[in-house]
Amino acid sequence: MQFLKRIFLRRATVMALMVSATTFGAAPEAWANKPETHARASGPLPAAIVSAAELKSLLDRRAVTVLDTRELLQADQKTPNFEAGHIPGALPAPYSRFRASQDNPGQPPSAERLSEIASQLGIRPEMPIVLTGSGSDPTEFGGVARVYWNLKLAGFQQLAILNGGFGAWLAAGYPVQTGSARIAPRPVRLSQDSALLVTTQSLSASLQKSDKPLLIDARPEDFYLGDTRHPAAARWGTLPGAKHIDSEEWFTANTGRLLPRAELQKLAQGFGINSQQPVVAFCNTGHWAATQWFILSEVLGFSQVKLYPDSIVAWSRAVLPMDNQPSRAVALLRQTQGKGIQN
Repeated sequence: MQFLKRIFLRRATVMALMVSATTFGAAPEAWANKPETHARASGPLPAAIVSAAELKSLLDRRAVTVLDTRELLQADQKTPNFEAGHIPGALPAPYSRFRASQDNPGQPPSAERLSEIASQLGIRPEMPIVLTGSGSDPTEFGGVARVYWNLKLAGFQQLAILNGGFGAWLAAGYPVQTGSARIAPRPVRLSQDSALLVTTQSLSASLQKSDKPLLIDARPEDFYLGDTRHPAAARWGTLPGAKHIDSEEWFTANTGRLLPRAELQKLAQGFGINSQQPVVAFCNTGHWAATQWFILSEVLGFSQVKLYPDSIVAWSRAVLPMDNQPSRAVALLRQTQGKGIQN
């Protein structure tokens, strides 16, 4: 998949930095209410996003488990990522394990599949877990956020993401471990929280209501405008009435590091998003949109934010309206020439 290949290539840059550092529902849902801010009093995690220093302190107290979402190998399928260097004690949980088939990559893993992954890693819903990727760029962060969402869907509540990922850990000069991980598998049976799921059917029904949710298209602008589509999507365009907010807007420029919370709050206000309105984030396959969901729901604590995981790929295949669709003639020409299609 070209999309994942681009992510692997970005991770190669972070790998080079690491080497130098080591040498020294079917029915419409009711929008659930939850607190405006996330209280972490029941566990050790200070917030949904943590710094390298905070993670180091947690690890020194053996208070958390770290899951490394980088792929095990780089794009050449030979050069290791995890075994060449990772945060001490981290467990490998590659992002690709949490994705479905290329035909519908946004489809959430089943409860059985998530149970299998959790059992193999020896993790359980009551465990405090910090997720980390490479920290290379906003697109890579989306993969970490999507794994976070998948785990929360399965009942994990004490979750956080390392801001800046493994790159931030290296930049802080903290220790790096090499080789394979010591994993103690433990059988666990997980279920899915349907309140976190937005399906194509339920979203279509909610858009017919007067209090319909705000739709946020997290894709790059060319997708939103209908100039480009995902190979698995049936049509170009966006959801009816959607607002475009590129997921890169929330990051320090040219990094995979989220802006400070106060700046994220100002951005949300500037985009016209308030904490009480229903919001649904989507993209092509629920990857970029996971970042929007994570920021609004988990970092800012907005109470009615949901992720539409199947996103445009599923919506475009259904007989449902879309905005910014090209004319039939333009669509046929693009299809014939193989243009306007990109992961």
